[in-house]
Amino acid sequence: MPRDIDAFLAADWSLVAHDFVEDGFIGIDGRREISPDKWRLAFPTLSAYRDEWLRQAQDFARQSFAEDPRTAIFTTTTLEDIEIEGETALVRKKFDGSLKKADGGVDVLKWQTLYYCRLHEGRWKISGFTGYLPNPME
Repeated sequence: MPRDIDAFLAADWSLVAHDFVEDGFIGIDGRREISPDKWRLAFPTLSAYRDEWLRQAQDFARQSFAEDPRTAIFTTTTLEDIEIEGETALVRKKFDGSLKKADGGVDVLKWQTLYYCRLHEGRWKISGFTGYLPNPME
């Protein structure tokens, strides 16, 4: 998780590119909606996800915060529940907190992602996800 957060803060995809399986990658945007009817196939390829990830990281880098963003993101993030079956895994990553902005506003970090992982070329890699889901799912 530290590499993921550091890569995002640096807006440097190359730091995490090797954490993904490109062949067959798929990403679903839950749009912070409970109903799967509202979810979208926003990332049919890894390159589509990479482009959005970079856009978000660059947008984040242009903002000013009243606290250390790295510490705040670490504090709000949990990655504790991992289910492994053979060479496949389901990883649950949750955000639950906020980040104070320099202008007095607050950036709410409250969503969750389910990552689908595979043992690929000798290490665990992300082969897809369903993300931007409400946290909690109520």
